[in-house]
Amino acid sequence: MGGIPLQAVRHLIIDMDGVLWRGKQPLPGLERFFETLQRLTIRFVLATNNATKSCEEYLAKLEGFGLQITKDEILTSPQATAHYLARHAPQAQVFVIGEAGLIAELRAAGLCVVNERPERATHVVVGLDRGLTYAKLAEACLLIRRGAAFIGTNPDLTFPSERGLVPGNGAVLAALHAATGVEPLIIGKPQPEMMLQAMARMNSTPENTAVIGDRLDTDILGGQRAGLTTILMLSGVTAPEDLNHSAITPNYVFANLDELANALLHARGA
Repeated sequence: MGGIPLQAVRHLIIDMDGVLWRGKQPLPGLERFFETLQRLTIRFVLATNNATKSCEEYLAKLEGFGLQITKDEILTSPQATAHYLARHAPQAQVFVIGEAGLIAELRAAGLCVVNERPERATHVVVGLDRGLTYAKLAEACLLIRRGAAFIGTNPDLTFPSERGLVPGNGAVLAALHAATGVEPLIIGKPQPEMMLQAMARMNSTPENTAVIGDRLDTDILGGQRAGLTTILMLSGVTAPEDLNHSAITPNYVFANLDELANALLHARGA
């Protein structure tokens, strides 16, 4: 199926929702999977497009599932966006559509958030904002049309809620694109930036790194764009029949975490 063989995997970039849990429920085999990674000395970064939760919230959720994960092992799209801007535009004056976690990450990276003085903005950063108002949307539109750089944390068109799929950040980006004619620079998956940042954290290379995810259009495509081996889990949004109708083909497909853990152990003769 191409990609590096499983016995060569020493680093993993792992999506969370749909791979490790669904909603508030851990998926079967979660603890054993991380025990397997520890046994095989496979390093990992948990990478998510979700722009509404902070790193601390993820740490608390994982701890509630009995897992001890460090802050360096979690990478969110707000963290990736803040890191990208701090590297490429450290003097940026940022108008933000997004929630408290995104604003906190931008400020933690030393960036200036100017929502109280939007006329100063050189950049507009957009993440999912469940308190979005027309006034915020209009301000962002005017700033982008005036020449402010337009950046999106992630392009997910939908967001899973307890009632079903509702508009995600991609829908907000689409509205601003329609109103301005400007395409946003996307930091999250499927663009390679998050993957590259995760690899830099682990000091890994495409020759020893794989991506695990449940979405073909973000996790798997993002891994491919970064030149990485891709592992699709059928425990989330992608069903087996979806593979027959998609141009995106993962290197490996597993039904659940137990099946993946067994394959990793078998590949290393453990």
